[in-house]
Amino acid sequence: MTTPPKPRGRPAKTDEPDESTLAPEDRYRAPALDKGLDILELLATQPHGLTRAEIVKEMDRSASEIYRMLERLVARQYVMRNASGDRYALSLKLFALANMHPPLSRLINQALPVMDEFARKAEQSCHMGVYDRGNVLISAQINSPRGWSFSVQRGARVGLLDTASGHLLLAFADAGSYQRMLAEHTPLDGEVPITEVKLKETLSAIRQAGYLERNSAQSFGVVDISFPILGPDNTALATLTCPYIQRIDRHVGPEMPEVREYLRQAAQALSLLQSTRGSIEAEKH
Repeated sequence: MTTPPKPRGRPAKTDEPDESTLAPEDRYRAPALDKGLDILELLATQPHGLTRAEIVKEMDRSASEIYRMLERLVARQYVMRNASGDRYALSLKLFALANMHPPLSRLINQALPVMDEFARKAEQSCHMGVYDRGNVLISAQINSPRGWSFSVQRGARVGLLDTASGHLLLAFADAGSYQRMLAEHTPLDGEVPITEVKLKETLSAIRQAGYLERNSAQSFGVVDISFPILGPDNTALATLTCPYIQRIDRHVGPEMPEVREYLRQAAQALSLLQSTRGSIEAEKH
């Protein structure tokens, strides 16, 4: 009796979800790549490294899959073993790769198209501020395409303690960076003083709201709307600010709530927030 040949054709359907129904961030998943990145991000928080058993425990995965991934990361020199071979830590390879392209230049290159889109939709100017030696450096700036706007010149240095950009950077800084920024601060010409109590109240309100909107402390008729550009650790890499001015002629442009939402979307698009633990849990299920 001969065994009948297996039918040809497509394999039977599985219970895997239809990719067209998944969210964009889940549609093109690469589990092996995710595991490697999860290990790198975990080791980045451990200056003295971890043993393989500790990595397995933190990642909540099988020892065999972690072993294979670690061996590849060691072979590619992203991770190194200590002399005794029982602990793993990040090598300097990521540092070297990052410094092949200056971080601020990369941020500016990524921000300019987003800022340009904001300016076109909002009909307002916007600028990006980064912390620099005790104050704020305006690292990028886009004018309104309408020609009517208030702008801050690129390369200008503005106050840490009396501007929307400065307050956002302080509000979304970790404790160590916050103290260092205050210690390095030197008042600029015309800086508006603020008490320690008022500063803490202002920063607390910013953290609660997630952004800042108030009358400018430097110019009449300007409302500063500012959102943070956040890194993976929820600290501010930079700020995106629109010095909003209201037209009083017959031209009807976007109102302030619309401009605020456009700016929020722009800052969110540039932020690097990730939910590593969430991606791990999603992969398990």
